[in-house]
Amino acid sequence: MNATANGADLVRKILPPRASESHKGNYGTVLCLCGSTGYTGAAYLASSAAVRGGAGLVFLAVPESVYPILAVKTVEAMAFPVACDESGRITPEALPAVLGRLSGADVLVLGCGLGRSPGTEEAVHRLVAASAVPVVLDADGINAFENHIDKLSGRDLVLTPHEGELARLGFRRSPGESRASAALRCAEKFGAVVVFKGPGTAVAAPDGRLFVNSTGNPGMARGGSGDLLAGLTGAFIAQGADSFSAAAAAVYVHGFAGDLALQKYGEVGMTPGDMLALIPEALRLCRGR
Repeated sequence: MNATANGADLVRKILPPRASESHKGNYGTVLCLCGSTGYTGAAYLASSAAVRGGAGLVFLAVPESVYPILAVKTVEAMAFPVACDESGRITPEALPAVLGRLSGADVLVLGCGLGRSPGTEEAVHRLVAASAVPVVLDADGINAFENHIDKLSGRDLVLTPHEGELARLGFRRSPGESRASAALRCAEKFGAVVVFKGPGTAVAAPDGRLFVNSTGNPGMARGGSGDLLAGLTGAFIAQGADSFSAAAAAVYVHGFAGDLALQKYGEVGMTPGDMLALIPEALRLCRGR
């Protein structure tokens, strides 16, 4: 599959016109578990992108240490506090509250800005193992499986790593290997949809499906951009797309919003917040409405 020819077509396919007689329950529920002390922006961007991506309901679980910040900052996403350690990172004691919300969700977005600690890693492992819905695993959600890659197999997972995060999982590109080829190998190895981020982001599925993206620009290379992509992917899964199609469409729209931000603000000054605000315009242009 090639994004140049089919990116907008894919968006139209997974996000058809909405029926006039519909309500928020028709467009799925996203649960995000993100953020920690010092990384509240990641939680805000991921959950807000899920909202902008069209999900009917978005819940945001955050460490109780940062809940007051996110409760004020997030308006459409519904934040709630969960247990954390003295450093403001989630612990296994957060699981009952998260699993309670997860039982009513269609997808879990996990990892953006979580930070790293033994307790956080244990909580991530247990959540992935317990989830009956697809999991979009980003950033520190991926890092939690360093030295534990055996726990990744057999799940409906979307992994959204950059090169460094793949290296932590023991996976490296061969000399001269294309990003697309590496993504396919990685998807087969982990039995997951892999979004190998970077110039010409490649999305690969274990069954050999491949999407190589053509949108995006160097102005997107800054902290927070990946959080948007994770939230968008979750929104598209919640609305009924399979994990591969959702990830491919999200990569395309994410890059398209980045290109719109480039046109408006330039590559030096554009921000993930600018991209977030332009997701609706990117979707409108893709869908023709």
